[in-house]
Amino acid sequence: MPTLRTLIPVLLLFCLLVPQMVASAQEKTEPAAEDNAYADLELFTDVLALIHRSYVEEVNIRDLIYGGIRGMLATLDPHSSFLTPELYEEMQADTHGEFGGVGIEVTIEKGVLSVVAPIEGTPAQRAGIRARDRIIRIDSKSAQDLNLMEAVRLMRGPSGEKITLSIRRQGTDKLLEFEMLREVIQIHSVSGRILEPDFAYVRITQFQERTGSELKDLLAKIRRENQTRLKGVILDLRNNPGGLLDQAVAVSDLFLKEGLIVYTEGRDKASQLHFQASAEDTEPDYPLVLLINEGSASASEIVAGALHDHGRALLLGEKSFGKGSVQTIIPLSDDSGLRLTTARYFTPSGTSIQARGIAPDIEVPSLELPQKQIPEHYRERDLANHFEAETEQKKEQEVPHLTPKERSDFQLMRALDLLKGLDYLQAVKAS
Repeated sequence: MPTLRTLIPVLLLFCLLVPQMVASAQEKTEPAAEDNAYADLELFTDVLALIHRSYVEEVNIRDLIYGGIRGMLATLDPHSSFLTPELYEEMQADTHGEFGGVGIEVTIEKGVLSVVAPIEGTPAQRAGIRARDRIIRIDSKSAQDLNLMEAVRLMRGPSGEKITLSIRRQGTDKLLEFEMLREVIQIHSVSGRILEPDFAYVRITQFQERTGSELKDLLAKIRRENQTRLKGVILDLRNNPGGLLDQAVAVSDLFLKEGLIVYTEGRDKASQLHFQASAEDTEPDYPLVLLINEGSASASEIVAGALHDHGRALLLGEKSFGKGSVQTIIPLSDDSGLRLTTARYFTPSGTSIQARGIAPDIEVPSLELPQKQIPEHYRERDLANHFEAETEQKKEQEVPHLTPKERSDFQLMRALDLLKGLDYLQAVKAS
């Protein structure tokens, strides 16, 4: 373990180097800023030395330095955080799509640990945890003073271990207790099928390393199985907490032949990026309805903003989460890392959705339709001795059956109705 005797010279050398690094990055450096940097860094090393020498108990130097880094990042925004080597490894597992936990995407909202969205098919979703639930305790530990990555760390763990989350939900007075067993969360980011002949449904749960290519393959498979051209597709991004920026670009590019997808602005030139669509491998120009809600965040909002601004998709559902910033993962020398907000992103029209979200074109609330059986009414064919039709009856086309869950999804059913209505109007115009 490094000692204070060896660390202080290193920190003092860092004090000397920082102004030089700043000067190399900028053409002009104000003397006052240099003096402040020297004074502030000297203050940091003084406090470190005092704690190490005089604190009532012996303190690990690395713990103090990690605590200092966390303190620096805590003064920034809710999405910037320090990743210990263990957390950095877990973050990499997230992008690969496999980890042990309960399957919740969380954020810090007004100082409170809040659920962005439960991941589909996970213990959290099955237990009934919802977007905007506020997590008060993780097992017996209060979530009040935890940063984002510490909270994630506590909720992760080996498969089969029990975890209890205490949650406060809007409209409910008492604290809700959710007891779950952790599982190996394997996130298959893309799924979908034909809902009715010529109308497809595709869901993206999170933007991972292969989301763009998985979506491309799935759409090609659906078109082959449908055997005719698609008359419309529903792209479901509800409760999708986001993920990788390049995959949001790849998904948008599938539906756009040209034009700007998204651009980012930051202080560093490397953070000032423009992403353009290409005509290669673009999907056919079928009608597209995109479902969003308050759990649609970050990369989901990039896709929604791009397709909406280009007039390629109609947005249906509820206003999105409103996360308009980009985080860069920066590895450090001891296998730890920084998750640092380095840029803001803007939709093609120049709109920032930060803390505002994207409003749908057609607002449809999230309702669960009752699944009760409606008794059949009598028709002519049910009457005794009824006449048969003289013309030859066409053989009815076999159609896939909507599941009870799909039928009870009010937003999904409205999106399907909308696509079928658009198709009918186009057929009338063409006749």
